[in-house]
Amino acid sequence: MAPSPNNPNIYEPLYDEPREELDGFTAHRARIGHQLGTERVGLSMWLLPAGQTAYPFHFHLAEEEVLILLEGDLALRTPAGWQRVRRGDVLRFPTGPEGAHQLHNDGAVPAQFLAVSTHGQPDVVIYPDEGKLNAAERRPGGDGMKVYFKMDDAVPYWDGIQRPEVGDVGPA
Repeated sequence: MAPSPNNPNIYEPLYDEPREELDGFTAHRARIGHQLGTERVGLSMWLLPAGQTAYPFHFHLAEEEVLILLEGDLALRTPAGWQRVRRGDVLRFPTGPEGAHQLHNDGAVPAQFLAVSTHGQPDVVIYPDEGKLNAAERRPGGDGMKVYFKMDDAVPYWDGIQRPEVGDVGPA
């Protein structure tokens, strides 16, 4: 398929998900996969200003991610601690606790990175620092259910369950 004037461009991204609600976590995200309508591949271009953190420390149970740092330097937090990420580095974040990650721009200039992920299936995201869980649909348009819970609020399987009272169901 030939490119059209309506296709996203990584050199002129449409940042359609600004994140400016919490001081210290300002970032701009171009959800290129959603803009293209992809069903199985997530693709996002991120612009992370100096002194800002992209997102809380987290890991996914269903979504695997790859990150390519295009501009700037970043500090990366993983379960092993903090390390330096340099321009051109390519990183993989597998599913599960070993894939936990957080990016912080401790440099003086904005950083830009491309994130690629598996997509198209529901996901559960765990935020260990906050003891929080996110259950989310991963739909091509970016819409759908996205809810957060404190893991301390977990209840046993049978909590609140009551035996049904079956009325007249008629003949088989």
